[in-house]
Amino acid sequence: MPTRINPNKYAKVLYFFNLKFQGKTALVTGSGTGIGKAIAKKFVENGAGVIILGRRREPLEETSKMLEEIIAQNNSGATVEIFSGVDVSDETAMTGMFDSLKNDNVNVDYIINNAGVSGPVTCFANAPLDEFKSTIGIHLTGTFWGSVQALKVMKEGGKIITISTFFTEERPLEQRPYRFRSPYTASQGAKNRLAEAMSWELTDKGIISIATNPGPVHSDRIYKTVYPKAASEFMRVSGFEDLVPTEVNEASKELLPLLGEDENIITEGIAKAAVKLANGKDVAKLTETFTNLLNKIQTIAEKVQNNTSHMIANQEFLEQVQVAESVLNLCDDKIAKILNGKVIPGDRVFYPVKPHIGTSTPGVHQPDFTGKAVVFTIDATDKTDAERVEFLAQHIEKNGGKVACFISQSTPTDLQEYISGKFHSHVVDIKNPEEVQKWLNTAKTHIGEILGVIHITGKLPEISKLTELSRAEWDELTEKFISTPATVAQRALEQFVPGGSDDPRLYKDAKGAIMIIGPDLPIGRKVTGTQRAQVEVFRGALRPFTTTVNQELSDVLKSKIRMFTIFSGTVSGAEPDNQKIADAFNFLVSDNSNSSSEVTFCVDESR
Repeated sequence: MPTRINPNKYAKVLYFFNLKFQGKTALVTGSGTGIGKAIAKKFVENGAGVIILGRRREPLEETSKMLEEIIAQNNSGATVEIFSGVDVSDETAMTGMFDSLKNDNVNVDYIINNAGVSGPVTCFANAPLDEFKSTIGIHLTGTFWGSVQALKVMKEGGKIITISTFFTEERPLEQRPYRFRSPYTASQGAKNRLAEAMSWELTDKGIISIATNPGPVHSDRIYKTVYPKAASEFMRVSGFEDLVPTEVNEASKELLPLLGEDENIITEGIAKAAVKLANGKDVAKLTETFTNLLNKIQTIAEKVQNNTSHMIANQEFLEQVQVAESVLNLCDDKIAKILNGKVIPGDRVFYPVKPHIGTSTPGVHQPDFTGKAVVFTIDATDKTDAERVEFLAQHIEKNGGKVACFISQSTPTDLQEYISGKFHSHVVDIKNPEEVQKWLNTAKTHIGEILGVIHITGKLPEISKLTELSRAEWDELTEKFISTPATVAQRALEQFVPGGSDDPRLYKDAKGAIMIIGPDLPIGRKVTGTQRAQVEVFRGALRPFTTTVNQELSDVLKSKIRMFTIFSGTVSGAEPDNQKIADAFNFLVSDNSNSSSEVTFCVDESR
């Protein structure tokens, strides 16, 4: 008699031979839920062992149980290891985790930088700076330090895959805004450029770095947090019915968690919120108002989602499993070698925007600065930064204006003395928002109404490799090029519109000018790709940040305040021209700037 074939037996054998990543190990940050969980699952289904980590133990344990069941089914021999209580922004926790893996002789083949948070979903003027810094810490610094520490346990052939966002990726001559998400856009823009920089720096180790921007993905974070919070921010900006912005804000905190719940829970929650926040108002009337507010928020959130979907060819957000599949494809040896240093894909959303990025600013008649004050906040790195301050300050003074210079304590002493010997100056802690606010008030009191605030970040210090920096050195760079410019900009906005963070209606038609002069491209005929890529990490943060803040100031708050970022230098290494920066300031303080879509200017470049 012929031998009877057991199809299940051969199916198991076939499945075993399809375990593409068997014998490999993947470390996935933020892997207890969402996309990270889907990626860990896909790795295990393909035979890999996984290391999962996150801040909360319970979801990690649930994920681990699911992964171990898959391992048992496919008999791959893989393992799952949990590191709970690990926040990717926590230096001690991340360093300790990788030291533990190294001590156990674990080799990590793939690190997936996935962990992230929504961050504050509000106008930049209203975004708490501690939450701004926290968002940068998780998205950008978490990616940086996780990748650097992973080098302890990676060998040649290792892959670093960084998940970023489509909103901050640049197309030629344009940069997208993502209103209400300024710290998110800053950190994500820098992450894309960091992935590119790491590809240059890790070539000698044979380690590949790729970023992927999957675009909109079905997730609770979008549906329950980002879109509803964005909708409530629209309501806060304008006020709703008889609620002033602060009341809308407080109500939203109580009402947003009710979205998606059963009708009886929503009704009961609204009633409780009305009692809690009545403050002498009629509770029945307030209950009706809160009901209308929640309905309006839900309507706007659904509209935002619908509008976004119509910018996608098939009008479909990606499933989390599809993102996981794309990540595993990027881990394929052949594909990874081709795509090393790339941001894949650019995105799948056709999002029509105006250019936002320009070269030289349009020429304007030289403004008369008489009776006006311009404040410089300065974080100089070298003599050319100090000479730039001198050139620009003299430009203001010779056209009738007055100047005050507030110099960072981290500026070298000789540069502090150089600037102080020429202009009215103080050495202050410009990292501290209260200090910045105090000195802006002092300048207004003693030298007059402030026309504009010019912040000079200084150049990027000479660095061999970003990936060889200590954590303290990296933190100094993110403070210098991201957090401090944000601190100065936010305090300047408060100076232009006192109380505007609490009552955004005050911004309507308000005037003011903020100019951030970001890190220059390196100068010289023998500039390397690595040097350019390092600078672009921090320019990559300021571009989407500036674009986002300006859209809020113009389209949402209806103000005439503008913030420009100026990038000097050229990709060919030519010397920058300070006169072009002076011309940019002239344009910024003119009425013409209010109608310009371009807000970031690479003044020494030509298209």
